[in-house]
Order: sequence, then C-alpha cells, then structure tokens
Amino acid sequence: MKLLHISDMHFGPRHWQGNNELLLEKLNSYSADIVINTGDSTTDALESEFEAAGKFLKSIDCQHIVSIPGNHDKRNMRSAEYFRSYIDDVEVIRPLERDNCRKKGIFLDSSVNGIKDHFTDINFLKKVSIDGKSVLVVCLDSSELYEDNGLIDGEMLQTVSRAINEQSYDQIILLNHHPILDTDSDPLFNSRIVIQFVIEHSIEHFFCGHSHQLSMMKSTDLYHKHSFTQYKNGSLSSINTPYDTNMFLYYENFGSKDMAIHVVRAIVDGESLKFEEEIINPN
Repeated sequence: MKLLHISDMHFGPRHWQGNNELLLEKLNSYSADIVINTGDSTTDALESEFEAAGKFLKSIDCQHIVSIPGNHDKRNMRSAEYFRSYIDDVEVIRPLERDNCRKKGIFLDSSVNGIKDHFTDINFLKKVSIDGKSVLVVCLDSSELYEDNGLIDGEMLQTVSRAINEQSYDQIILLNHHPILDTDSDPLFNSRIVIQFVIEHSIEHFFCGHSHQLSMMKSTDLYHKHSFTQYKNGSLSSINTPYDTNMFLYYENFGSKDMAIHVVRAIVDGESLKFEEEIINPN
C-alpha cells in the first residue's frame, strides 16, 4: 500500500508564495492508494479559503483522499458546514449521549444563529479497499471551535469506539490534527485517553500535523504489550514556520518490513520549484 501524507496547507494569508500547480504536479508523480490530509487546510476558516483548499485537494490524482480539520479550520461557526461543502461531505458520527459531551463549542446555540447544523465536531470512519484488503481510516476531531489547543471529547471517543467495533477490516489507521506523543505550545490536552483508545483498538499507525515539525516516533507500552508509531508531518505550504515547511511524506510498501518513507521538500526558486528527497527505511 502507498500513502501520500500532506498537512497544514494554510490556504489564506499564511499560505506560501510558491507555485501550486508545480506542487500538484510533484504530488501527482507519486502513485498513492490513499492521500491523508491531517488538517489546517485554511488559515482563518473563511469560505474562500475552504473553497481554494478543496479545489487543490480535488486536483490530486487519487481516488481516496481523506481530510480532517485542524485548529485553524475551526475559527468560524460555519466551519463544519464549509468543510463538508468544499473538502469532503463526510457522514459525521454524532454522540450517543449529547448531554455527556463536555467539549467547548461542540454544539452551537440554535437560538442565536441561523446555522442549519449546530454540531461542530467532525469525527468519521472511512473504509477503503486496497489490493483486496480493507483499510479502516479512523478520523478524530481534536480541535475546538476558536481554540488552538486540542481536546477530544470523551463522549465522542466512546461513540467512535462503538462504531469501530461494528466494522470488519484488515488494517486500521488513525488520523487527528494534534500529536499525542510530542507537542508544542498548543497541545492536545487529553492525549492520554487517545493513547488508551489506540491500545484498545490495536492501532499501530497514527498520523498528525499541527506543529509544522517533522517527527516519527514509536511508543511501546510494556504493560499492555502494544506499540504504535506516530507520523507527524510538517507543513505542505506555509510561509511562517522556521521548521519543516513546504514538505510532504510518501509511504511506500506501508506497514510492511520493506516500508520506505520519502521525505520530499519543496524549495521556492523564483517562479519555479526545486525538490529535495530523502528516503528513510524505518525497519
């Protein structure tokens, strides 16, 4: 299986000055079974930014593109509406017990706005068939409305867990925007319960973004005898980070002993782009 992992495009005022068409040409030179977009597709969650991000994503030559929201994508009370209109009209999982939800802004007050859908969280499952095997992609919304810190609602996590248990699949992977093993100044506050979720469902591969800093970390719980790897991508196309900006990851033979991870960086060179690539063999 071949995965293409992008993150933190930041369409809007934080989007880079590079050539998007040349970047798309490079992305499309990699034959991917699944494209993973781990959030912050926009800067301020404006409709025009979602529209531009959606147009870019739809230009990637892949049948299965899975996107999740990031903290910048939830800076507008219409964020969920715009995400489903321009990025992906996913079937959102809704809480089993609404009154048990504790995440701030997870439900908007219907008496003070004219928004049709007042539920703001975007958690969902996608099952993809690759070479005769089914891959369950679990997508958690780790972002709160108008906040940069992360929080995953406990009731939603239990609801998603129940939905997973109703599925049959050969392989399972997890996506959310905020990392769970390392962090920056805007962390995921309750990463502990997400790690418990990872152990409960025997998830071995977790993908994220957020900090604009590349890292690949493996965690082993000696008591529960479970290991998982966190793949944290840098920013695909952002202008304001001193770390891993203008880059993406391509996973070849994903999950096998022959897996190779391509780290591809784009360097703006006038009107053109230059690309530098290194290959990591984690096994």
